[in-house]
Amino acid sequence: DRVQLTDAKGKLYSITLTSGAEWHTHKGMLKHDELVGLPEGSIVKTNQDLKFQVFRPLLADYVLSMPRGATIIYPKDAAMILSIADIKPGLRVLEAGVGSGALSISILRAIHESGFLHSVEIREDFAEVSRVNVEKYFGKKPENWLVTVGALQDQNFESDFDRVLLDMLAPWECVEIASKALVPGGVLLA
Repeated sequence: DRVQLTDAKGKLYSITLTSGAEWHTHKGMLKHDELVGLPEGSIVKTNQDLKFQVFRPLLADYVLSMPRGATIIYPKDAAMILSIADIKPGLRVLEAGVGSGALSISILRAIHESGFLHSVEIREDFAEVSRVNVEKYFGKKPENWLVTVGALQDQNFESDFDRVLLDMLAPWECVEIASKALVPGGVLLA
C-alpha cells in the first residue's frame, strides 16, 4: 500500500509500504510494519520523536508527486476533461499523448473495469514513465488498459471508441484518424 506522511509543516511524503523496510528522515526513522493497519489520520513518531500524520494519498497528491517525463495534466484539468467528454463507466476511450499517465489514471478510474482505455504515445520514454506511474497507482497494470508506442496517425481504427482525447502538440493532424476511431455520436476532445 502507498501511504502519505504529512509533517507538522504540511510537507507531504509518499511511500510504498514494504514488509521489513524502514523510511528514514533527517530526524529518525519509521518502520513500515508499524504503519500497516493503522487507521487513516493516525499520528506516528520516528525514533527521534518527529511526528507525521498518516493517510492514503489522494489522487491529486499522487499525481502531483509522481515522476514525470512530460508536463502532467493537473487534477483540476483532468476533472474538467472527464466532465466535458462525459467519461463514465463502461466507455471505450482512445487517448493520444499519454505523457506521464496522469490523465490515464483519471480515465481508468472513471471508466471502471467495465470500460477500456487505449493510450497511444509517440515517445517510448514517456510511455514507460506512464506505465510505471499507472501501475504504481493501481498496484498492478490495469487489465482494461493498452499502451501503444507510435504515432496515432499510423494506427488503424474502425468505429472502436466512444471517446477520443487528443493531448498532443498538433491535434489537427489526427482529426481524420479520430473520425475513423469514433463510433457514431462519439465525442472528440482535443
